[in-house]
Amino acid sequence: MDLKLKDKVVVITGGSEGIGRAAAERFSQEGALVAIASRTQSDLDTVAAEISAQSGNEVIGVSTDVRNEHSVKALIENIIGHWGRIDVLVNNAGTSSTSTLENLSNEQLDEDINLKVKGAIYCTRHALPHLKESKGCICNTTTPGGKAPTAGTQPTALSRAAGISLTKTWAFEFAADGVRVNTVCVGFLRSRQHRLRWEASTKQKPDLTLDEFYDQFNPRIPMGRVGEAREAGDVIVFLCSAMASYVTGTAINADGGMSPVV
Repeated sequence: MDLKLKDKVVVITGGSEGIGRAAAERFSQEGALVAIASRTQSDLDTVAAEISAQSGNEVIGVSTDVRNEHSVKALIENIIGHWGRIDVLVNNAGTSSTSTLENLSNEQLDEDINLKVKGAIYCTRHALPHLKESKGCICNTTTPGGKAPTAGTQPTALSRAAGISLTKTWAFEFAADGVRVNTVCVGFLRSRQHRLRWEASTKQKPDLTLDEFYDQFNPRIPMGRVGEAREAGDVIVFLCSAMASYVTGTAINADGGMSPVV
């Protein structure tokens, strides 16, 4: 299937690992020109070179702190200076942060909102004029917890609910300019953050394997397994392709059926 992404310019925040990297790989395989952004330039350089070697298409890495609007502005200016256009923005920067209200610190709350909500706003604000020119699209990464939160899932559930709300608001606001906006609500996926949690847990359970760590989530997932980052990345790429040209303002779960709501 031709997703008609050849030579489209794609910007992905949180692009050096996990879902962001998986989406970058697929976009690049489809012929897109991909810019990945995160905070560590050395990681970006390595990942960009690896993806480009696999696909044969240009991939660049631009060190960016999405919590800082000046850094985001520089990111967009860098890409426009390099390729002259932006067709797709994937707001993917973020990590899981969970707490009960009684244990939630102001610092944890501020960090989560700054990274996931303000970061998405800054990126969209500065990319929007270029997306209007190209009649492009935006995909926000959120979670099913933003629709149906459970106890102890703040501040992530809060920030992801905000991301879903922004998706719908922006879909209405930008439709007349031909810009589509959707979100993919991702569930449990094999990722660096879960690997780090496994490594921490081995201090108490040194015999615990990574597969055993992931297996503990399986009973909570109707499909019976933790997902792969590429399975969320593929959905993101589809939503940003011509094959989804009449899809905007929607939130699609990529969670193995775990969400209690559609």
